[in-house]
Amino acid sequence: MNKKIGKLIVTMFGVGLIKYFPGTFGSLVTASLYYIFYVIKIDYFLLLSINFFLFFYSVWMINNLKDEFEEIDAKEIVIDEFLGQSIPILFFYIIFYEGSVSNTFFFIIVFLSFVGFRFFDILKPYPINYVDKNMKNGFGVILDDLIAGFFTLIVLYICIIFYGQI
Repeated sequence: MNKKIGKLIVTMFGVGLIKYFPGTFGSLVTASLYYIFYVIKIDYFLLLSINFFLFFYSVWMINNLKDEFEEIDAKEIVIDEFLGQSIPILFFYIIFYEGSVSNTFFFIIVFLSFVGFRFFDILKPYPINYVDKNMKNGFGVILDDLIAGFFTLIVLYICIIFYGQI
C-alpha cells in the first residue's frame, strides 16, 4: 500500500506516465497549480509546508521504489520537476502574496519561471549536470532540479529588477 501511494506521489498522480515529455507536463501542471493557488489566495506557509514534506518524502520514496522503475531517475518520476519548479514560483508567490501585483503579472512570472526552469532542466549546465551524472539516489534525483529552480530564480529576479517591477 505504501509503495502504491509513493508511486502516485512521485509520478504526480500519473502525470509522469504521459508518453511524451512527462517532465515538461509535470512542470506545466506545477505552474498551473501555483497560478490557481495565487488567484484563490492559498496561504504560502501551507505551500511551503507541503513542499518540505514532499521533498523529504520523495527522497525517501524514490530510494524505496528503485526496483519499480528502469532507473533511479526514471522519466516517470516527475515530483522532482514539481519541487524544482516550485522554487522560483513560490519565491515570487511569497513576495506578491499580499496582492502587490495583478494576477496577470503573476501569470507572466509563472510562465517565465516555467520556461526558465525547463531551459535549465533540459540543458543541465554545471553543477546540474554533475549532480545528474554522479548522484544516483533519491536526493540526487531531486537536487538537480532544485538547482535548476535556483538558477531560474536568480535569472528571473535579476530580469525583474532590471525591468524595474520589484
